[in-house]
Amino acid sequence: MEDQHIVTAFDRDLAELNRMIAQLGGMAEQQLATATCLLDARDPAPIDALIAKDKELDALEFLLNERAIEMIAIRSPMATDLRRIIAAVKIASVLERIGDYAKNIAKRSRVIIASETNRSDSISLTRMASLVQQMLNQVLDAYATSDAESAMDVWDRDQEVDQLHTSMYRDLLQMISAQSEVAEVSSHLLFIAKNIERIGDHTTSIAEQVYFLVHGSLPSDDRPKADDSSGTNLGSQKKR
Repeated sequence: MEDQHIVTAFDRDLAELNRMIAQLGGMAEQQLATATCLLDARDPAPIDALIAKDKELDALEFLLNERAIEMIAIRSPMATDLRRIIAAVKIASVLERIGDYAKNIAKRSRVIIASETNRSDSISLTRMASLVQQMLNQVLDAYATSDAESAMDVWDRDQEVDQLHTSMYRDLLQMISAQSEVAEVSSHLLFIAKNIERIGDHTTSIAEQVYFLVHGSLPSDDRPKADDSSGTNLGSQKKR
């Protein structure tokens, strides 16, 4: 009877961790969606509220970490149970970082809105952000249902994000080279594109944790990458 009581209590603790992950995930998704919408609409009014809300993600991640430490200290979990706690802590950290990137997008959007005289084309940026939002939503669902196959689909789809990022990176460099007056705005768009690409990378980290939960090991293959923006420079754009 006592063992059953302990198991039931631990299950409740795990359920609480999962609830906190779901809440963190929802907040991170909303922050990213809002940040990209504000940029697309060139609406500076809600930016301060979005930036302030990032503290809520930080606070919730802290509470989750404290709860996880308490569970390990009191329950002494092993094997699968310990993996679940560790995965929750790692995923919470990733979601907090996604919130940070969304905050940074908002901050740079404010500069873009204040600085640009003619609206820059951000269709590729919107496409990339939409894809990353879909991936984040899918991987959080995969975590909730312990669906490793769906998680690995997200892991593979990150190549699409990399390809969009590389294409946009080259286009913006070419724009900066040809039109010096748009250099400031384009530079901020470059950083925003990189923030979104990094969020895509972070969704694959969550996917790896879902795989770890189900299989007890990380994926054996290296994560496929298709981003060669680091090999592109301004000089190469001038020669085109």
